[in-house]
Amino acid sequence: MASAVLKVAVAGLSRCSALTLMRAHSTTAPLHQGLPGSLWKLGRLNHIAIAVPDMEKATALYRDVLGATVSDKVPLPEHGVYTVFVELGNTKLELLHPLGEKSPIAGFLQKNKSGGMHHICIEVDDIKAAIVDLKAKNIRTLSEEPRIGAHGKPVMFLHPKDCDGVLVELEEA
Repeated sequence: MASAVLKVAVAGLSRCSALTLMRAHSTTAPLHQGLPGSLWKLGRLNHIAIAVPDMEKATALYRDVLGATVSDKVPLPEHGVYTVFVELGNTKLELLHPLGEKSPIAGFLQKNKSGGMHHICIEVDDIKAAIVDLKAKNIRTLSEEPRIGAHGKPVMFLHPKDCDGVLVELEEA
């Protein structure tokens, strides 16, 4: 009975939502354990990234007004961004600002002048296995191979059209 209800619920969802729903309703393993027989496991939310038009103003908001601990501004030229991490205890915010003319954040800010949420980052225990599995399930990635992210770990972005309009970054834990 529950399986039939789950199939109906999943039918109208995008592939990312359907996978998440199936993982959340698994009776054989909790969410963090992955699907039965899966070679990789989904982990915790690592951060939520926010594109900001003024890095100094955004950093001051979180540090001086809200009292959060913030990192130094770090350039990541291979990703075309400056980053500042805001510590929240249970997760982080990643403030993103364009670095260079080919920055993907520059394009985002042209469409969203005030900035806004850019992506979410979820940890996985084996990024290569996750990529193979997700590609087999027709989830597109934005690059062929993982790249090294802001934390010095391999990352991969999933296409937002396959994930309910949300840009999802996977980071190896």
